[in-house]
Amino acid sequence: MDIQETIRQQVTANSVVLYMKGTPQFPQCGFSANAVRILHTLGIKDFLSVDVLRDPEIREGIKTFTNWPTIPQLYIKGEFVGGSDIMSEMYQSGELRQLLNQ
Repeated sequence: MDIQETIRQQVTANSVVLYMKGTPQFPQCGFSANAVRILHTLGIKDFLSVDVLRDPEIREGIKTFTNWPTIPQLYIKGEFVGGSDIMSEMYQSGELRQLLNQ
């Protein structure tokens, strides 16, 4: 299976997916830590996290998948939401909570 198909399966099989550097317990960058903090603040503890530092193919493949150059990347119900800055803006506006509760 090619990497794009692997990513497609991950984002469609799980309601919330976060591609990040590190793990939720040990994020390896401030942006990934912020993304996890936002999800946890919203009560989302059960989500698929994919550590892009463990797999260079995923790390490059996810950037191609969405044509988005940075990590972390959040997907909700198969749809790309954005990175840490977009998550922060959506959290502040209440839009992220609304999207997660649909």
